Amino acid sequence: MQRTKAPFRADEVGSLLRPPRIKEARAKLEKGEITAEDLRKAEDLEIEKVVHRQASVGLKLATDGEFRRAWWHFDFYGLLDGVELREVDSGIQFQGVQTKAQAPHIVGPLGFPASHPMVEHFRFLKAHSQTTPKMTIPSPSVLHFRAATVNRNLYPNRDALFESLADVYRQAIKAFYDAGCRYLQFDDTAWAYLCSKDEVEKAKGRGTEVENLPQAYARMINRALAAKPNDMTITTHICRGNFRSTWITSGGYEPVAEVLFGSTNYDGYFLEYDSDRAGGFEPLRFVPKGAKQIVLGLITTKTGSLEKRDDIKRRIGEAERYVAHDQLCLSPQCGFASTEEGNILAEDEQWAKLALAVELAEEMWG
Repeated sequence: MQRTKAPFRADEVGSLLRPPRIKEARAKLEKGEITAEDLRKAEDLEIEKVVHRQASVGLKLATDGEFRRAWWHFDFYGLLDGVELREVDSGIQFQGVQTKAQAPHIVGPLGFPASHPMVEHFRFLKAHSQTTPKMTIPSPSVLHFRAATVNRNLYPNRDALFESLADVYRQAIKAFYDAGCRYLQFDDTAWAYLCSKDEVEKAKGRGTEVENLPQAYARMINRALAAKPNDMTITTHICRGNFRSTWITSGGYEPVAEVLFGSTNYDGYFLEYDSDRAGGFEPLRFVPKGAKQIVLGLITTKTGSLEKRDDIKRRIGEAERYVAHDQLCLSPQCGFASTEEGNILAEDEQWAKLALAVELAEEMWG
């Protein structure tokens, strides 16, 4: 019952707490005390270490912890052709705290440049991994949902923008595949926002066209995924916000489940299920029988306290009422550091949670 291909029975979303060496190097770079090359060397060293640490706890995959990024999404977007990352009046509002005040603007023709640094970031990860290297990038739907402005001369309507975004991601899939990537993930908050009436109303207030948006997202994503070779796995992670152990939105998957699970061509779905804000497992009834994998995010990254093993086993059993045992996997509900600030827990607590996922997966799937 153990899986030899991604997603694995014990998996992880992607980001990991930034080591002190990287935080110190970034601070020194901002002060002009070191060069960008000095920072890169510090990142290289810590990525090599964290790749080995992931293998040592029994994971069959490795990420670079997103150690080279400040954001889980804006770094990637800001390096696309046609996108500018600019300072704005206020950051993204979480529960009682805001992020740094930046936002992407779509200012020109969109494209995935051959020189996008994250392709080289993946090559470094692959060269230092003994397990399956996993790359995480933000989804095209989040760029639509988070773009502060869009050049309407180039993209007069949603369809035109989505067609271009699909082409960008087709290019990205090919670039990562050619670099040796066989496990790619689209991180996505937009689907979770569509599960929240409050966030939908906020989107309307910003001028976002929300009518039939899940269906439009599915078509865009599927156009992009059509570029996926047969030996490549592409998953998605659905997130309700993760910044310094806080969150943005609440709401179960029901409003989007039929489209998300039944009409998007992902190979797997990483789903937050660490709190009642995610609702129950009933929406999983829309998961087609067969090869698609549901990775249950039953272990929280927002606190350091370790979950009780019997509680996790019980909840896996509850999910099996709607999805076959063989279509389930286990992971933390999100990354441990969606931004460079990281969540409020210790590194030892982070590794204990990943080890717990591995141990439980061995018990539950043999």
